[in-house]
Amino acid sequence: MLKLAAIIGPTAVGKTELSLQIAKELGAEIISCDSMQVYRDMDIGTAKASREEQAMVKHHLLDIVNPDEDFTVADYQARVKTIISKLNRQSVLPLLVGGTGLYYQAIADDYTFYPMEKKQEVRDKWRSIINENGLNYAYDYLKKIDIDYSYIISPHDEKRIIRAIEVYELTGKPFSTLQLKNPNTYNLSSVGIFLDRAKLYDRINSRVILMLENGFIEEVIRLRNNNYDLECKSMQGLGYLQVINYLEGFLTKEQMIYEIQKETRRFAKRQYTWFKKDKRIIWFNVEDYMDNTVLAKKIIKHIKGQFSIV
Repeated sequence: MLKLAAIIGPTAVGKTELSLQIAKELGAEIISCDSMQVYRDMDIGTAKASREEQAMVKHHLLDIVNPDEDFTVADYQARVKTIISKLNRQSVLPLLVGGTGLYYQAIADDYTFYPMEKKQEVRDKWRSIINENGLNYAYDYLKKIDIDYSYIISPHDEKRIIRAIEVYELTGKPFSTLQLKNPNTYNLSSVGIFLDRAKLYDRINSRVILMLENGFIEEVIRLRNNNYDLECKSMQGLGYLQVINYLEGFLTKEQMIYEIQKETRRFAKRQYTWFKKDKRIIWFNVEDYMDNTVLAKKIIKHIKGQFSIV
């Protein structure tokens, strides 16, 4: 079987720094497992690895589509499967790193996606419903018909919400159950990183402030100047939506910061809930180790043991 290692966990837990140490030691290449980091010019708000960090270890699936392009989990899976096969042929370990639950699951379980023609009439119906009742109405409906999928998407992601409802109304089945699983495709070593919730939330709050200090608002302004707005699914992403609402006068700066922090904390909780369902993941508490170097060595030992790497 093809070898595949993964480092997953909630946002702000420290996956990027840790994965660089591990990849360098194992001679691995990193495959991003983040649905927002695929977009070009969206760097600060997605906490993308810096150019310097990317130069340390080869990264895949960063900056591959423009912010106005659609990119589905099926698109992601197709690209990743090609990369995994290529790296294994080269005797290089692929290291999947990120926190997008459905992207991870599509690879770890090698989903076979259910083919279905898009039905415009259903989509148009729900767009009208949203125009009349608001997006929260559609998201609440999605939670009733497919609670699992509602956990892993943003309540502001209109396109994904409509798509999931569309699938349910056309098939009678939740979108999250329509993928057939093939869990034995890879020799998989999955590692999860976690922190005490209060400490993780403190990290999230601090990181939001740091992102703003590093030019997040200016990044959004540049994107808008290039005609990327809320019509783009990417611009409805966590943080970007709140900054746009600030720029358009719907939020004060203090309200914007509060909303980004709050929604990011909620997102982290959803991530952890999703990943905890996968019993193959071996969890490591960051606080149990003196520093990241010690933790990295422990994880490296675990991965080497599973793959019998000397």
